[in-house]
Amino acid sequence: MFICMKYAVNSREMRLIDDDTIRRMKIPQEELMERAAAQLVAVMKRIIKNPDHILVVCGPGNNGGDGIAAGRILYLQGYHVAILFIGEEEKASDGFKTQVEIARKLGMTFENTDKLCEYNIIIDAIFGVGLSRSVTGEYERIINRINAVDNTVFSVDIPSGISTDSGKIMNTAIYADYTITFGHMKLGLILYPGAECAGEITVADIGFPRESTMRAKPEMVYYEPEDLSKVPIRRNYSNKGDYGKVLLIAGSKGMSGAAYLSAKAAYRTGAGLVKIMTSEDNRIILQTSLPEALFAAYDEQGLSPEELDHKLLANISWASVIIIGPGLGLSQTAQYLLETVIKSAKIPVIIDADAINLLAADWLKYRIDDYSSNRQFILTPHLMELSRLINLPVADIANNLVDTARQCSYNNYLIYAIKDARTIVTQNEKRYINISGNNGMATGGSGDVLTGIIAALIAQGMPSYEAVCLGVYIHGLAGDAAAEDKGKYSMMSGDIVDCIGKVLGPIG
Repeated sequence: MFICMKYAVNSREMRLIDDDTIRRMKIPQEELMERAAAQLVAVMKRIIKNPDHILVVCGPGNNGGDGIAAGRILYLQGYHVAILFIGEEEKASDGFKTQVEIARKLGMTFENTDKLCEYNIIIDAIFGVGLSRSVTGEYERIINRINAVDNTVFSVDIPSGISTDSGKIMNTAIYADYTITFGHMKLGLILYPGAECAGEITVADIGFPRESTMRAKPEMVYYEPEDLSKVPIRRNYSNKGDYGKVLLIAGSKGMSGAAYLSAKAAYRTGAGLVKIMTSEDNRIILQTSLPEALFAAYDEQGLSPEELDHKLLANISWASVIIIGPGLGLSQTAQYLLETVIKSAKIPVIIDADAINLLAADWLKYRIDDYSSNRQFILTPHLMELSRLINLPVADIANNLVDTARQCSYNNYLIYAIKDARTIVTQNEKRYINISGNNGMATGGSGDVLTGIIAALIAQGMPSYEAVCLGVYIHGLAGDAAAEDKGKYSMMSGDIVDCIGKVLGPIG
């Protein structure tokens, strides 16, 4: 059961939450607007100074009303504040009109031209979370002008021009220094390129009732540091057998690196025992570099099918969880290993890398569904591997990541971790989006580290879906720690493994 995670909502979900709060819970819209304005001002006052000149640039919706209300609070506190309105006032929302009326009665300045250079602070309140059309005309011109001048920009709820649902730029968008979003994180602030427009994000509580949130049935969750409390507890009176057995089937001839990274990551994440089943040619390097790992070699040339079958089944029966695929290759032996694991394993199986490419082949594609009803299969594809698996172009997947995740959830028994700059984990109706990590993790072997982390959490007793979500989050946090140590340009996958202890150390 998720107890700490936060919701990342789309525009429909946020509208349902807002409507339920106002209509059913009877919290007036004007009160929500005042709370939003107060939260915006609280963030701004940590950054702005009294001599600053502030311009509220607003559109005709409630987002504009939030901006004007914040400007009015600052004006009454002695700041120099003016308002620039874009759009037709007669078509404005009631909340906006109320805020304009108050501002005019107070004698606030309303600009009729975009004198942006006279103001060093901009409150972007042009569009809110409901934007669904391309930004054109005067809106486009003003947004481009704001981006062109050297001002500090605070966006209200979401940078104007970003799609709340997809993070796409709707022709043009504000590049904010700070975004103050209300109630819940917005999906468009997490997904790229919207994430690059958001700057520093603050999720501000303005009093949406939990009942209203639950009625909207938000689909997507994300983790924050307090979710590390889900990591399995290590008991004082325990032994290695209490923390599970990971079987790693990985590494064809001359491809020992992936097996090493995955196995070491599993140990660093707390697995009791890790056994590497790999080509005999990898024995010396793996037993030298990782002597803690158990070793089960096979000789692709000298081992009969019957001997290989006996060895594989014995190791499957030993394990608590299986990883198959890192550096495995696409040989007939690799095909046999994967098919046998799919048919025979009664424990969770993480299918990664070459195993996913084998799975995509016509001769094997149908089999995973045949066997998934009585066990747990976890697939960890990057976008190219997923493209082969579901026969969609990479560009289509990248441009519709959330929709693709939904399509992958047709089978209740399959768990997907779709690896991208924002990894999404999905199973049936459950979705998780990851916000940890950085571009330094775009390096060979990073995915192998992830499989080891996930396997270790499952081995220690976590339910598979929760282990995948938490594993992805820990992987990203370790990557962030590695970036601090080595820099994003210079970090390698081994640095991520070495930083797992920095993430988990405070827990133990």
